[in-house]
Amino acid sequence: MAHKPQIKIPATYIRGGTSKGVFFNRSDLPESCKEAGSARDAMLLRVIGSPDPYGKQTDGMGGATSSTSKTVILNKSDMPDHDVDYLFGQVSIDKAFVDWSGNCGNLTAAVGSFAIYAGLVDVERIPQNGVAVVRIWQKNIQKTIIAHVPITNGEVQETGDFELDGVTFPAAEVKIEFLNPADGEGSMFPTGNLVDNLEVPGVGTFQATMINAGIPTIFLNADAINYSGTELQEAINGDDKALTMFETIRAHGALRMGLINNISEAEGRQHTPKVAFVAPPASYQASSGKIINAGDIDLNVRALSMGKLHHAMMGTAAVAIGTASTIPGTLVNLAAGGGERDSVTFGHPSGTLKVGAQASEQKGEWLAEKVVMSRSARILMEGHVRVPGDAF
Repeated sequence: MAHKPQIKIPATYIRGGTSKGVFFNRSDLPESCKEAGSARDAMLLRVIGSPDPYGKQTDGMGGATSSTSKTVILNKSDMPDHDVDYLFGQVSIDKAFVDWSGNCGNLTAAVGSFAIYAGLVDVERIPQNGVAVVRIWQKNIQKTIIAHVPITNGEVQETGDFELDGVTFPAAEVKIEFLNPADGEGSMFPTGNLVDNLEVPGVGTFQATMINAGIPTIFLNADAINYSGTELQEAINGDDKALTMFETIRAHGALRMGLINNISEAEGRQHTPKVAFVAPPASYQASSGKIINAGDIDLNVRALSMGKLHHAMMGTAAVAIGTASTIPGTLVNLAAGGGERDSVTFGHPSGTLKVGAQASEQKGEWLAEKVVMSRSARILMEGHVRVPGDAF
């Protein structure tokens, strides 16, 4: 039986923040994959190496973690006052599923750089030396993001001395502004409350702050689920009972937030919402061995992504953390000591992160105006990915 040969698709492998993924210029995709649909999903699954019952993604570009099973498609934007459209696909590791329901804040750090590299930003907007301001339209959540990309001699400056906990080597700093980052339409607090009692059958009833900012996120108090907030990955990811508990909480939170119509739909929406737990500041040893002192942080936060405790912090969850921290009365704000603030520094498994945020209450509704953080990005490899011609 004859088999179709492999085809080559131009692609670039990039680290953005504490994630990495395969980036595509939409114009380079096979014709059947340029629009949303089964062909595009099948192609991306094959590129990443999913579904993989072994959970390793050995036969693809994925790295067998939620942080490394990611794809990005960019094109020159048709939106007024924007340079590039950014579409993010979170690829399931063990299921034949690409989740398009949210953004990736970490890979956002690489979008401006790749857009310049791929010729998607008008040359007059790129200084010979200085900072290029790239206006990004995030298509998953229909929001504007501004990337401040350093430029040297007309090219993206990727090397530098900016250190990001969760990334081994320093690089150039890329400042990211998430404008009006509430995810999707409707209230930033979909239940109408800053804190709810979330009833989870078979698990318990917990105080929860459920917020749409950056990405839909369910915040719990660490002590309510018998954690300290200083846990590292191995404390949770090797505990099947704990992972089942978190997934059950996530599913019922998604239902309460109106993201799904019934519990069974949660399995097909793995990327959103996220579940995170917060605690007042406490000292701990990060996964790198670095000592994080309680006096250097406002609170500790741990978050799960695609069913596992994240090794650092998702960029979009950091947006949610920053936004919630500025709103007096949320669990995040209370864990940080309460009161008004315009920034927060939190501890995560790999270290710390500072996020600036602006939110205001207007006519009884809280609105997120802007969240700012610094990340870095670096192209790791460029060329082509190959996939079997009958893969999609």
